[in-house]
Amino acid sequence: MGNLLKVLTCTELDQGPNFFLDFENAQPTDGEREVWNQVNAVLQDSESILSDLQAYKGAGQEIRDAIQNPNDIQLQEKAWNAVCPLVVRLKRFYEFSLRLEKALQSLLESLTCPPYTPTQHLEREQALAKEFAEILHFTLRFDELKMRNPAIQNDFSYYRRTISRNRINNMHLDIENDVNNEMANRMSLFYAEATPMLKTLSNATTSFVSDNKTLPIENTTDCLSTMASVCKVMLETPEYRSRFTSEDTLMFCMRVMVGVIILYDHVHPVGAFCKTSKIDMKGCIKVLKEQPPDSVEGLLNALRFTTKHLNDESTSKQIRAMLQ
Repeated sequence: MGNLLKVLTCTELDQGPNFFLDFENAQPTDGEREVWNQVNAVLQDSESILSDLQAYKGAGQEIRDAIQNPNDIQLQEKAWNAVCPLVVRLKRFYEFSLRLEKALQSLLESLTCPPYTPTQHLEREQALAKEFAEILHFTLRFDELKMRNPAIQNDFSYYRRTISRNRINNMHLDIENDVNNEMANRMSLFYAEATPMLKTLSNATTSFVSDNKTLPIENTTDCLSTMASVCKVMLETPEYRSRFTSEDTLMFCMRVMVGVIILYDHVHPVGAFCKTSKIDMKGCIKVLKEQPPDSVEGLLNALRFTTKHLNDESTSKQIRAMLQ
């Protein structure tokens, strides 16, 4: 497909560089391979995490039976035996978020370091840009599934209540070797978030900016705004959309665009919605609203509820109205 990134020269608004980026075929160069391999080792587990989450049915019935019949020891044991393997699964999801956080920070380090600008990095290191996009894609898919599954928090709450009750009675349960009190506290904070993976990435990006005080914040925010422009252009330009060999790439682009907008909004001092933002928010929202509503409602909700500056006074009424 020739160059993976091509400049789209015609743009009426100066919203920064617009590129076509081949999300389907980018391969690492020798210079990218070390970081690419590190991140790829994490991403290889992402599909099994999503399959596991999609198959998560919860122990709602067993928990209800146990609560309604507190003196029935058999029902208590049945609920406990149903919840314990689920909590081990929830721990696996949480630990994956920590690996994802490190992977994102490695990518940000590569895509923002001097002497190159973020745009030059994206041109030179297309395979790393693709991995960055894959992390965002996974994150929004994970959070969409989690938001639709109230059983996760119900199961974990029951687990914590049972552990607390047993601690009062000086009982130690085997599962505490796997999920001790400190781990349970951290998992509890993670699952209390409406979109826990997105929150993890937002925190990781904010930490990256604050830990790298000699690196101008614009290096990070320009990387994000450029990626948002890339996705918007690919979604709204028929000749670029026609290059996708799979319909899934369309959804991939939408998720990545929304993910980078949210990250940008969390790390940029005034956010993604103000007039000086390098992201064309009206254009991005318009592209989403042109898709079938069922496929984008979760993404619009992510913009409504997980951004930081949407309700600021500096956000135009038009943008707010578009997200009503």
